[in-house]
Amino acid sequence: MTLLLGVLGWQQLRPDAPVPASGDLPPVRAVVYRAATAPRRHADQGRADQLVSFALRQLGKAYCYAGTTPEGGFDCSGFLTYVYGQFGIDVPHSSALQYKTGTAVARPEARKGDLIIFTGTAKDATTPGHAGIVISEPGQPLRFVHSSSSRRDPGVKISQVDGTDYERRFLGIRRVL
Repeated sequence: MTLLLGVLGWQQLRPDAPVPASGDLPPVRAVVYRAATAPRRHADQGRADQLVSFALRQLGKAYCYAGTTPEGGFDCSGFLTYVYGQFGIDVPHSSALQYKTGTAVARPEARKGDLIIFTGTAKDATTPGHAGIVISEPGQPLRFVHSSSSRRDPGVKISQVDGTDYERRFLGIRRVL
């Protein structure tokens, strides 16, 4: 399609080329615009699905303070550093720095593959202290995979924001894909 449009465009630029009648050719700009944007959205969604699938394969891995490997265990930010790193995306090993990474996204617009940032567990905490990866789509209950230091159930697991203490601790969503 692109080659055909290129040839037709070249024909129009030649001084001796016949001028097509009005309406014979669709506007080149509109066709190129559609072709350039549609695959990009599909590619981003496919990459997010792959990233989430990879993150979910880490379920049950141990929690380890400052950990960044499946063998040694993960802390929350180390888990994100590891997962995104497998896809060539540099994410710092600090939830405070992760909160400044990428682009801010409104909570209702959160989608698979986005970072989700929370305060620490202290009731009066106001700074980043925990992070995870969104695994839900807009319009669904906000769920994420993360490495938790919880005494009852530590390690990589899935949690939900709505109706939990994570709702109180929620700080923001960051898009890095």
